[in-house]
Amino acid sequence: MKYSGTLIAVSDMDTSKEFYLHVLGLKVIGDFGANVMLEQGIFLQTLDTWKDFIRKEHVVLSNNAYELYFEENDMDAFLEHLATCDISYIHEPLVHTWGQRVVRFYDVDNHIIEVAEEIGMVVRRFIERGMTEEETAIRMEVPIEYIKKYLKK
Repeated sequence: MKYSGTLIAVSDMDTSKEFYLHVLGLKVIGDFGANVMLEQGIFLQTLDTWKDFIRKEHVVLSNNAYELYFEENDMDAFLEHLATCDISYIHEPLVHTWGQRVVRFYDVDNHIIEVAEEIGMVVRRFIERGMTEEETAIRMEVPIEYIKKYLKK
């Protein structure tokens, strides 16, 4: 068995494709009208065809029960880009207790999108600021081996 990606139902395919291209920079790798394949294993399906596939009359798009999770190497640049986009924030950018910067917002159908700082960047940032490997592990609440693994990359 192999996990192949995540499919989300969308109410307007053109608007959703534009959102994922403009906001997240994802390219379309296959466009079959009612079904669109994006980079990184994300699939968009029109709401009408999705209802037919699952044999349901009603589909709830906005439910806050899951999110699409992305990591970003240059969080500062991404946040500057995001400020130019017409989005609805779940929360403004914040820093989790382990030091990872993150922002969450909705796509055009109220699916949650999380963009977090790539965790290796957090490790390197702490080390560059003078923290030891041990201090970094304590701060990030992870084993020291986890820190050493990222420093070897």
